[in-house]
Amino acid sequence: MSTASGVSAGSVLQLPSFRVPAKRFLPRRTAAGAPAGNFFVKRDIIYNRSYHQFLPLKHIGGLQAAVLPVTPPLLDGEGKKKQMAEEYGFTQIGDELPDDITLKDVMDTLPKEVFEINDVKAWTSVLISVTSYALGLYFIAKSPWYLLPLAWAWTGTAVTGFFVIGHDCAHKSFSRNKLVEDVVGTLAFMPLIYPYEPWRFKHDRHHAKTNMLIEDTAWQPVWQKEIESSPFLRKAIIFGYGPIRPWMSIAHWLIWHFDLKKFRPNEVPRVKISLACVFAFMAIGWPLIILKSGLAGWFKFWFMPWMVYHFWMSTFTMVHHTAPHIPFKSSEEWNAAQAQLNGTVHCNYPQWIEILCHDINVHVPHHISPRIPSYNLRAAYDSIKQNWGKYVNEANWNWRLMKTILTRCHVYDKERYYVPFDELAPQESQPIKFLRKFMPDYA
Repeated sequence: MSTASGVSAGSVLQLPSFRVPAKRFLPRRTAAGAPAGNFFVKRDIIYNRSYHQFLPLKHIGGLQAAVLPVTPPLLDGEGKKKQMAEEYGFTQIGDELPDDITLKDVMDTLPKEVFEINDVKAWTSVLISVTSYALGLYFIAKSPWYLLPLAWAWTGTAVTGFFVIGHDCAHKSFSRNKLVEDVVGTLAFMPLIYPYEPWRFKHDRHHAKTNMLIEDTAWQPVWQKEIESSPFLRKAIIFGYGPIRPWMSIAHWLIWHFDLKKFRPNEVPRVKISLACVFAFMAIGWPLIILKSGLAGWFKFWFMPWMVYHFWMSTFTMVHHTAPHIPFKSSEEWNAAQAQLNGTVHCNYPQWIEILCHDINVHVPHHISPRIPSYNLRAAYDSIKQNWGKYVNEANWNWRLMKTILTRCHVYDKERYYVPFDELAPQESQPIKFLRKFMPDYA
């Protein structure tokens, strides 16, 4: 079948690149909306639909002056979603939730029993974490040097379970007694030197503003003005959102949780108590570890498991809310139900990780209602799959999924959602090019 232009349907029309002359190069836009300057106009094809991309011939300080793709809708048709899922490392990319569906509509379909607190199950999760952590410390003490990475991986994953227990306490899904939750949450966070109350205050905002530009406190995409601000900052951001992104939660921990000026006056007293507990652990716990086993023992028994914990903190956060097809939106465009259901990813991990981390990866129901205890998340997700399954994003943890996040999801763009660093700063994006070349692409 041919179109009016004489081109058969489904074929790819290739147009030659050509030069658009201009008197001077400026990183600005013309009245027509295209960037002024010398450009090649290149015609490409995405999912059998074409778009134009303006490619500047010159750069300023290593930055491309403009990247202005006009892309088709990202979620358009089952075949395209399957193609995107394969490309990104997903097993399913969900339909966009209709605008008239509210978060309450979704929540009302959940069975009431998933909200029920069970003290036996709650304290069983504590027992699992304490036992697995103690076992990990034993492995570290007895392992030869070549088995230490395995011991650290187990112990760091086990101590991540402490965080999940504190996480339940912060959401009032651990106990019916608020004092018990405050005590358990504070104690669970102490070995991580994570101040419980500062994290709780900021994490509540993450749930209220998930994937909202500026407002979401879990993380934000990079703004183009940030990477244009200075060469040093640009290199630091590219490296941080690239190779060391699985440990960027350390920067988040430092920036968000120790500065009293980031909290409301009524929050400050509780913040100070949490900070005092963390500093007490550092002042008492660290010297005891060093006294017993030396600085090498501190490195073996505390620091390396702590680094594994931050690997999981960063990885869970990235995977839960980051993909090329999941947008950050301004407050004017943001929709709570879409952000929580469409903007949260269910990801399956090896079973031992899910057990030690108390199913924190079953994250969609947690964003529908944070009041669901961790031990009820799977039952809640089964209900969501039955009632809202076509809107859910799902993946199995794999190399391609991580590679997609680390090499594509960088700078905010309203139309494309993300622009990779190496499109904007190709000369300084060697870390991204390295990851793209050498990271495995297995899905």
